[in-house]
Amino acid sequence: MMPVAKEKYRPYPALRPVSRRWPDAHIAEPPMWCSVDLRDGNQALIDPMGSDRKMKMWQALVAMGFKEIEVGFPAASQTDYDFIRVLVEGGHIPDDVTIQVLVQSRPELINRTFEALRGAPKCIVHLYNSTSEVQRRVVFGLDRQGCIDLALSGTRMIRDLSAARPEGEITFQYSPESFTGTEPDFAIEIVEAVAKEWGATPERRMICNLPATVEMSTPNQYADVIEWFCDTVSCRDSLILSVHPHNDRGTGVAAAEFAVMAGADRVEGTLFGNGERTGNVDIVTLALNMFTQGVDPRLDLSDIDAIRRVAEHCTGLPVHPRHPYAGDLVYTAFSGSHQDAIKKGFAARRQGNNPVWEVPYLPIDPADVGRSYEAVIRINSQSGKGGIAAVLERDYGLELPRSLQVEFARVVQSIADRDGRELTPVEIMEAFTDTYLRPGRLELVDYSTVAAGKGPGRAITVTLLKDGEEVVLQGVGAGPVAAFVQALEKGLGLKLSLSDYHEHAVGSGADAQAACYVELATPDGIGIHGAALDGGITMASLRAVISAINRTYAA
Repeated sequence: MMPVAKEKYRPYPALRPVSRRWPDAHIAEPPMWCSVDLRDGNQALIDPMGSDRKMKMWQALVAMGFKEIEVGFPAASQTDYDFIRVLVEGGHIPDDVTIQVLVQSRPELINRTFEALRGAPKCIVHLYNSTSEVQRRVVFGLDRQGCIDLALSGTRMIRDLSAARPEGEITFQYSPESFTGTEPDFAIEIVEAVAKEWGATPERRMICNLPATVEMSTPNQYADVIEWFCDTVSCRDSLILSVHPHNDRGTGVAAAEFAVMAGADRVEGTLFGNGERTGNVDIVTLALNMFTQGVDPRLDLSDIDAIRRVAEHCTGLPVHPRHPYAGDLVYTAFSGSHQDAIKKGFAARRQGNNPVWEVPYLPIDPADVGRSYEAVIRINSQSGKGGIAAVLERDYGLELPRSLQVEFARVVQSIADRDGRELTPVEIMEAFTDTYLRPGRLELVDYSTVAAGKGPGRAITVTLLKDGEEVVLQGVGAGPVAAFVQALEKGLGLKLSLSDYHEHAVGSGADAQAACYVELATPDGIGIHGAALDGGITMASLRAVISAINRTYAA
């Protein structure tokens, strides 16, 4: 049994800003993005990336528009060191892209890091040391001052090496690692000390990264701490405030959004949230969340499937089929009511002139991320008439009237229930053909019509095969279909009336066909549906009547 929670776990200590403003804020501009896929994401893989996969990931990140990319921990990994040298010496770093490297506050590691960066014109050196109370006490045996001294010694060395670089100064980034486990007042103290040692000014800003190395609170509490930090730190105008949320509580995206609302300038994360434990914050989701609110994220996500394929190849990890925006099934509806609403939403969009995206159940236009509409509606036993009709219209150009949709949905659902799986569009069309278009006891061979007297009516002569024997019938009606129904009553004794009729073209040009759907009513009010396709509209209409009668005979 699970232990008593309150005896083993303590709630996260709340810190309320004096004047909480972030809940009323909204994100109008994207933050600065820094991808950490090649470092933080890479260290979380069962099989870390080799040079080939690293290069594929690098190229994808550059193509997406990332301007800051953390490429490794060169002092701790020969693979990372070599990859950085390939990037620099091979000319793979565009002029507007800055590489970032991670290092701990140890002299030999800092020296090795600057060796790796030799020749790189623009780079960020990211210094970190853990500042959390638990790690100071349990892991490092340091008091607060010892922790500050460690950060300052590294800062001082990086400052001096940066000043001596022939390529120009680096950009300095400092992280009080495990910020969420650090007393807020101590986080302020150590960041101010580091900023002073570096010589941060409004003209020479330092990146101050506040990582939720472990997500320990609800997102609103994280935002409170970020806003309080922004209001309290004395050198805020000399800092680029960055956040690095993890996802231990499953709310990393919300925490990042709230942090930006609370004043953060920059977000570090990974594609699709790969990272230690439950992952880093998911930049794809963050960016597309902004996009759906009318904010340009300044990342190119127009081919989400290509990005996903690169990420899956490089990490060896699958993207979940229900992952927001990128999963295989996120633009797919199986529910009948959802399918009907989506179908009507697309129809309204085609008919209207409103550029604003308004399709039920789809917060984003799939086409904006390179998806096609074919995957939006798929059919299983949970599907309804609207979804089934949408598939037939989308893939075969058939626009079923509502009453026929209701009847045919029962046919499809019975097949899906029997087979216990999704049905393909081909299988749905096969079911439609088998139900409405198959040969039966009656077959229309030929017909002719003439005007019935001086009025608008028509007289018809039809040649049928009934159980293989030729039959000629004649009738009169308001039009060819009504005349045919009357001929069937006179010649075969079928007492039916035409209660519904629809027709439309399928395709265009010389290859166009006519689709006709009829509903006949028996004397006791039972409706019988029929359908037909033919190159001529009248022949299609008459064959639709035959379809309905054959279905009755077959029953």
